[in-house]
Amino acid sequence: MEDIMNTVPKKEDETNNSKKNQSVKKEMIRGIKFALFSASAGIIELAVFSLLNELTNWRYWSCYLAALVMSVLWNFTLNRRYTFHSADNVSAAMLKTLGFYCVFTPVSTVLGNYLADILYWNEYLVTVIIMLSNFVLEFLYDRFYVFRKTIDTNNLGEKKK
Repeated sequence: MEDIMNTVPKKEDETNNSKKNQSVKKEMIRGIKFALFSASAGIIELAVFSLLNELTNWRYWSCYLAALVMSVLWNFTLNRRYTFHSADNVSAAMLKTLGFYCVFTPVSTVLGNYLADILYWNEYLVTVIIMLSNFVLEFLYDRFYVFRKTIDTNNLGEKKK
């Protein structure tokens, strides 16, 4: 009889499971939004990179850096407002993001330059590989560091609560 009582779900367990499911769903939606906004930033980055790569005599790294800056500004603005719903101080959040790019940019620039200019990999393949790594790393950095304490604090996030 005791075993039967232990297998019957309690109201509290059902409530906890429901909250966990809602939380998982919310994070999945957040990830999808981040992916879509990142894709739009990727389009911007590829377009700027392509224009500079094809229309100038610039080296890989200078085309990449200009395209990356455009992409980051676009992505940060959209994800801050619509993905993470953050009302955090824009300057503070942007400085944290700048911290990410102070590490990511030199590493990706040197690596990209090595692959494209030294090993003669296709510039577009190199750019796409770096963009994919940027996507994964930046989502984790934004979610768990930049916006961790301020998620769902702007007017859009408050409406959903």
